[in-house]
Amino acid sequence: MLDELHVRDYALVRDVRIVFSPGCTVLSGETGAGKTALVGALKLLIGERGDVSAVRDGAQELVVEGRFVAGDEERIASRRLSREGRSRCTLDGDMAAVGALGKALGPLVDLQGQHEHQLLLSPAAQLACLDRYAGEEVGRPLAAYQEAWDGHLRAEAALAALAEAAQASEQMLAQAHQTIHDMEAAGPQPGEYEELEQRLPVLRNGEGLALASQTALDALRGEGGGSGAEGAGALDALAAAGRALAQQAGLDVRLDALASQLESVAITADDLAASLRAYREDVEFDPQALEEAHARLGALEGLRKRYGPRMEDVFAAWQEASRQLALTEDREGLMRAATEELSSTEHALQEAAAALAQARTQAAARLAEALGLSLHDLAMEGAAVAFSEQALPRASWGRNGSVRYELTYRPSASSALRPLAKIASGGELSRIMLALKTLLKAPDDQVTLVFDEVDAGIGGATATVVAEHVRMLSQTQQVIVITHLAQIAAIADRQFVVEKTREGTGAVTVIREVSGTERVAEVARMLAGACDDVALDHARRLLEGR
Repeated sequence: MLDELHVRDYALVRDVRIVFSPGCTVLSGETGAGKTALVGALKLLIGERGDVSAVRDGAQELVVEGRFVAGDEERIASRRLSREGRSRCTLDGDMAAVGALGKALGPLVDLQGQHEHQLLLSPAAQLACLDRYAGEEVGRPLAAYQEAWDGHLRAEAALAALAEAAQASEQMLAQAHQTIHDMEAAGPQPGEYEELEQRLPVLRNGEGLALASQTALDALRGEGGGSGAEGAGALDALAAAGRALAQQAGLDVRLDALASQLESVAITADDLAASLRAYREDVEFDPQALEEAHARLGALEGLRKRYGPRMEDVFAAWQEASRQLALTEDREGLMRAATEELSSTEHALQEAAAALAQARTQAAARLAEALGLSLHDLAMEGAAVAFSEQALPRASWGRNGSVRYELTYRPSASSALRPLAKIASGGELSRIMLALKTLLKAPDDQVTLVFDEVDAGIGGATATVVAEHVRMLSQTQQVIVITHLAQIAAIADRQFVVEKTREGTGAVTVIREVSGTERVAEVARMLAGACDDVALDHARRLLEGR
């Protein structure tokens, strides 16, 4: 949805800011006032190539800024075009290319009456309209077809992988055999390399570690070979200290607390001595174990240098080599199974494609008939539309179906149906889109529809019908209409008047929102070109009846 548009120094527009209604906004005014210039500015904002002639006389650059809202997301864009032809763009505050604006914002605006921006002219968009009109009638077979399509792609990929493996060169197979040989000879185990890295320092320094732990144990237990006081260890000293304090137990709470701490220290020291003894018995200087560990680490290092650099890479190479050999050894069986699976998914895809095509054909006939009736109401007597269908060759099928659908049009009963983009005028396209959008069961509420020529060549009762279509459409998505018809202006949620005024020696375009008596006067002008009592009374009735 286009929330706000700011235009400065574009054509005759000096500085205009418009806040649009989420429903219907109408731009009215005399011919030549500059209404269509606002559409041109919007086209710049959604990525169209700029023309320096659009820069207002006396200005150095034109500026167009817009705020778009799509769901919970807000996009803010700006486009500057200097008189020298330099274009600068921003999107959400960051510098951007013109193409980025078109990609991000182009799908959010559908300009009716401007062939180059009409989403309706794309066969893909026409098919999307058909599917939305059909609802679940096409939605269910489409989902089934897409599921079959994805399954067939997976089967194709599996068979292709087998075929690629089957065509592996002798050198690749030889490499796989060598890899398996190297792995089986070394027999690396997960985590083994890391464990060896931790063990080697212990093995290298076993003698020193054993001596350190024994010395600490002797100091705790007094097992160093001394006698008497010299042979007593820390544990004996702690015990003696404990006995001394125990003789005075219960006399002073402070000393009792210290005795409790001493008892805890003695228990900890005794546990530490037991752990040191166990460690001392486990750690020994073993030259043979050290040599074996060095040899084992060297073997693993060799694997890392050849297949690494990480041990994870070594195991991955082992797994891949095993897979290649397994595929080679069971090639015929695997290929046969994969071929059968591909055939099965192809059959399922063919059935799903036929069901989808049948559902779409039936829905296309109903939509074309309904469109024809709507076009008759919109003063397009004799006009008709139909969906042409072209079955695609199997190689051209896609995830969206096996048949190409395109909306065709004839302006009169004596004309032949031709693709819509090649025959319809801007006004006809606008009314076709208006009729189509009002028929869709699931309107695209993210797209802003801009009608520039929907009122071309109509008036009277037809204008009332067009206005009613616009009103219904604006209840589900944003509509912006540039119009001369009072009937359309009267149903709008917001109305802006575009006027040309004199400024200095030149003319400028200004825009202002009208409401209340001003809006009544503008609708009266659109009705009768004047604001007499009859026109004003008619205008009030139109506005009251919206």
